[in-house]
Amino acid sequence: MPPPVEETISTLFTGAADILDIPPDLYSVAVERYEDVGNFLVLNGGPEWTVYPQGSFRIGTVIKPPTSNTEYDIDLVCHKDSSKDDMTKEELKTEVGELLQAYDAFKILEGNGDGPALCVEGRRAWTLTYPDLGFHLDVLPAIPDGERPPPRIRLTDTQNHLWQYSNPKGYSVWFQGRSEELRRTLEFKARAAGVDIVPMWTARSTLQRVVQVLKWHCYLYFAKDIGDRPPSVLITTLAAWAYQGERDLFTAAFNAVNGMPEHIQNRHGTWWVPNPAHERENFADKWNEPNERREKFHAWLGSLRNTLLEAAQSSRRDTASVIGSLGVAFGEDLLLKSATRMGLEVKNPMATGARRVAAVTAAASSGATGKFGAVPVVRTRSGRAG
Repeated sequence: MPPPVEETISTLFTGAADILDIPPDLYSVAVERYEDVGNFLVLNGGPEWTVYPQGSFRIGTVIKPPTSNTEYDIDLVCHKDSSKDDMTKEELKTEVGELLQAYDAFKILEGNGDGPALCVEGRRAWTLTYPDLGFHLDVLPAIPDGERPPPRIRLTDTQNHLWQYSNPKGYSVWFQGRSEELRRTLEFKARAAGVDIVPMWTARSTLQRVVQVLKWHCYLYFAKDIGDRPPSVLITTLAAWAYQGERDLFTAAFNAVNGMPEHIQNRHGTWWVPNPAHERENFADKWNEPNERREKFHAWLGSLRNTLLEAAQSSRRDTASVIGSLGVAFGEDLLLKSATRMGLEVKNPMATGARRVAAVTAAASSGATGKFGAVPVVRTRSGRAG
């Protein structure tokens, strides 16, 4: 008898997340590159400079977007131990850019072939590209947040005249605290290695996998609408708040999707998803601009919920049928690779394509309404519809 559908989905999601995860050897190369950048900054800019990872690379939820022309996105903080009274944010951004451009020129002169292909300025960061390796480094200039205790920081933003707030190190600690499983795993690895602490990326807890699965689906859903795609940190924060300690990946993902809207706040007409490590940083800040990003976020979340629910309620429990029911939303090729990786038998993989077409036809005729399809009504903590 086939296993329960939920168990098959969990296994497929686990294998897919393994495939999308950054390989350990590439992770090591990325660490070597950003440490090299940091050493150059200290030697040429002074001891007040440090570089450290932030975001998904730091907390172990990085994935390669499931399209052929994308790279791993690795976020770094380029921190200068200075004060906003000593320099403007424009001066900080320029200084970091000049140092990174000098690093780029130095690597070209050195001729070892391990330097970036380009150094490009963005809204908040400078980007060092490594297309041959399949990743790029987004380097965010930062200084200490003098009004708050360390490790809180302030960031530059060319489209905002005010300093922006953040706390990547504090966020990492908060994220770890949302999963007892993750904490225990890291402690066990540290004891086995005879050290006080091991990097979070060495573990893969259910919570980390939930975030990877949600990000994976989001990349595919917004493949033709990248500009309105929800930021990774918004998905990660809401999923971590909604996570209830489940060990089964399907159950954890489904419950997170249902619970995420409860952690969206409306503060007197302003939408807020605060950084749990810095109350002045709002991960939903762009929802308060004249756009449709909030509506599209809820449309995506509703689509994901319906996909998971329909797959779990299917009467067909064999692996090929489960892949067929999930293939449109999650990518059939990746799910088939996952099945092979996880040792799941797919008796008739060619049939999944036919079921995928049937699923699309059924969805098109299911009476979805609204500009973005069927959008469930959710409530914020203020009681207003989200």
